[in-house]
Amino acid sequence: MRILLIQTAFLGDVILITPMIRELKRQIPEATIDVLVRKGNETLLANNPHISTALIWDKKQKYKSLWTNLKQIRSQAYDEVICIQRYFNAGFLTTFSKAKNKVGFTQNPWSRFFNQRIKHVLHGDKHEVDRNLELIAHLVSKVECRRPELFPTPADYEFVAHLKSDTYYCFAPASVWFTKQLPEHKWVELMDGMPQNTQLYVLGAPQDFDLAERICTKSSHPNTQNLCGKLSLNQSAALMEHAKRSFVNDSGPLHIASAMNARVTAFFCSTIPAFGFGPLSENAQIVQIEEPLACRPCGTHGFKSCPKEHFKCGNEIKVNNL
Repeated sequence: MRILLIQTAFLGDVILITPMIRELKRQIPEATIDVLVRKGNETLLANNPHISTALIWDKKQKYKSLWTNLKQIRSQAYDEVICIQRYFNAGFLTTFSKAKNKVGFTQNPWSRFFNQRIKHVLHGDKHEVDRNLELIAHLVSKVECRRPELFPTPADYEFVAHLKSDTYYCFAPASVWFTKQLPEHKWVELMDGMPQNTQLYVLGAPQDFDLAERICTKSSHPNTQNLCGKLSLNQSAALMEHAKRSFVNDSGPLHIASAMNARVTAFFCSTIPAFGFGPLSENAQIVQIEEPLACRPCGTHGFKSCPKEHFKCGNEIKVNNL
């Protein structure tokens, strides 16, 4: 059996399909499982023993890449194409894939052409992992483990080994969306409250370097280090795995922590845990504003600025004694 999973969203969304991949391979060991992800996210799936090939959608060459991907997909004669992404392009590729069975969420604009459709319900008590697993319920009778997984290589662990010599904490202060990001001054306050004899590492992408540098500069903690842009995603995962604790937003690093079963504290500002994207580590903590706000949540993904201009859901989060 040949199976293709399509998830072209952000890095966290890709991590959250890894339980699907693992469970498919466990139940159908002879299956060939391929994935289609956005360019850059394929590194998250490197060394995953359950995956045969990672196909890449280059968003910068949107339509050219779309047609290239469609040709690749049609040439593979997939038995199953499972569309996790709920948007137009992923649905288009699924519809015209020539797969024997096409599966996806009803919210995809192409879903009328799928053989099987599952309703994606954002509110409620289901985690996104569980919603994704519903897409393969016709292939997997029983799920053994719902925690995501990543596979840093021995070289990844070796690369960060020198950073693990002392007790250390990891911080991931950035997010694609401003209103999902704990305010800068709160990160400074949090870092200032860490034990003085510990090491603090700030993680993120190259574009997060300036934010991290401001936080490190403003913090009075004597041992801060800005690692934004200096570690790959899997190297960051290898470092987070054994941190005393990692502090993250409702964003990609939260799901990296889950995949490594790292001790994690997740801050939820404009979004809420009930959306189903909370941490799945055994030792996980969620921190959010203590008093309800009529304007929260203000959206499912967040905004570039607070619609009410006060950003109370972030500014009033308490970070002392964490």
